[in-house]
Amino acid sequence: MTALLGLGLGVGGAPAAAAVACTAGTTSDFNGDGVRDTAIADPDATVLGHERAGLVRIVLGGGKGVVEISQDTTNVSDTPEDGDQFGFSLAVYDVNKDGCSDLAVGVPYEDVGTVKDAGYAQVVYGSTTAVGSEFRSSGFAQGAAYPVGDTPEADDWFGYALGAGTSTTGIPYLAIGVPGEDGTAGVDMGMVGFVYGTDHSGVSVTQDSAEMWETAEPYDRFGASISATDRYFAVGAPGESIGTVAFAGGLQVFQPSINTDGIPNPLYGMGQGRTGSTDTAAQMDDRYSAALAMAPYRPTGAATNTDALLAVGVPGEDLDTTVDAGAVHVYHLKVDGTVALLSWIHQDAVAADGNVEEKAEPGDFFGQQLAAVNTATNVVGTATTMRLAVGVPGEETTEDAPEAGGVQVFPLIGAPGASDAWIEPGSGIPSGPSARTYAGISLGATPALLYVGVPYGPADGRAVHGFPWNVVSGGAPTQTWKPGEGGIPAGGVSFGAAVR
Repeated sequence: MTALLGLGLGVGGAPAAAAVACTAGTTSDFNGDGVRDTAIADPDATVLGHERAGLVRIVLGGGKGVVEISQDTTNVSDTPEDGDQFGFSLAVYDVNKDGCSDLAVGVPYEDVGTVKDAGYAQVVYGSTTAVGSEFRSSGFAQGAAYPVGDTPEADDWFGYALGAGTSTTGIPYLAIGVPGEDGTAGVDMGMVGFVYGTDHSGVSVTQDSAEMWETAEPYDRFGASISATDRYFAVGAPGESIGTVAFAGGLQVFQPSINTDGIPNPLYGMGQGRTGSTDTAAQMDDRYSAALAMAPYRPTGAATNTDALLAVGVPGEDLDTTVDAGAVHVYHLKVDGTVALLSWIHQDAVAADGNVEEKAEPGDFFGQQLAAVNTATNVVGTATTMRLAVGVPGEETTEDAPEAGGVQVFPLIGAPGASDAWIEPGSGIPSGPSARTYAGISLGATPALLYVGVPYGPADGRAVHGFPWNVVSGGAPTQTWKPGEGGIPAGGVSFGAAVR
């Protein structure tokens, strides 16, 4: 059964272009001045006395100030409530094609009417006057009040994950993960809402939709992770059973164009036992696809970015007897519709893979979070330009700092250990080491910087740090955003839990 997605707008459709033109061409440029901005979420922040209502701070590039976005913002629909967690997920694209970037915000624990944690997503529009100041936001949820009807259910978590882009034919799109969706297949089978075009047309996809790799099953949680480029988007189902192996995990890759079945075109699906990996056995609780990261790729002989590289986190992977050490697969998604495995990365990789820094340990959860980038999209991709960051939030740096965490940076092409680098609290990340900081739990990517969010641990260490992609082990950040500094209000609760 394919559940229908109810889509609704805050007021009308997407807004017309701003009266003052935005300067197009820079990603994450919410005020259209040609300078990149930074969106930093604090989904646990208190708003108007409502604990964990959540907010997002937009730090405008060029020192132009900080804008706060929450459900108390004038042009953002709905109101803050306890536990909403506005900003739990973020995505950036230009939905109305006016040249200013727009911010999609997931609110998966929003109550819809009396339905607890049904979830909600909003698009907050950029403009030259300020983010969210000129146009009413567009909201998306499930429910009979919206143009397409389905019933919101408790714990659907609509908006848990987001992915967005503009297709090669110029169509803006937003994929919305609903991993808690129930259906005839069972509890938490999952679903994805796909919103496309400037008029916000919408469809929904489950694993029972036409041409999908797997069928929907209880606890698949399809939609728990999403990553997107202009040519492809991938959706994770980390609870997918492979045969009788529960929570082994799987994923589905789509093209963002609508096919004759009325859904984004499914290309292929993958699971750890069916990918050509050197680890051919899917294991219980591997959670393959718990994290996804994708970057556009120009292969040798191509005139432009025709392909993509996809990294898939397997944080529950056991390496021999090392339980939950974690691992990452890297794939080449080719323009001819085929896929090839490029590498299998883990912290015990040696010899032909290049000796990888650090050592796999139980409970590292290597691959719990990922970020990928092409730092130079106008040239053929190389190990220098195609980079991957892997979060290792369970890393124990010292006996006194369990789960301090860390981040490892690799080339997406070639031997993983050829140019990897390791940063952790107290060595690269300025604060710490301290227990349960979980560094690596929040990552983001721009062509210039790797964002490492440190939303947990000691309050004075909570920040977002920007590292160059060619960082060496223990290298320092080149930019830092921190509550109480640079015009950012003090007192963040989980500042940096998501960053774009």
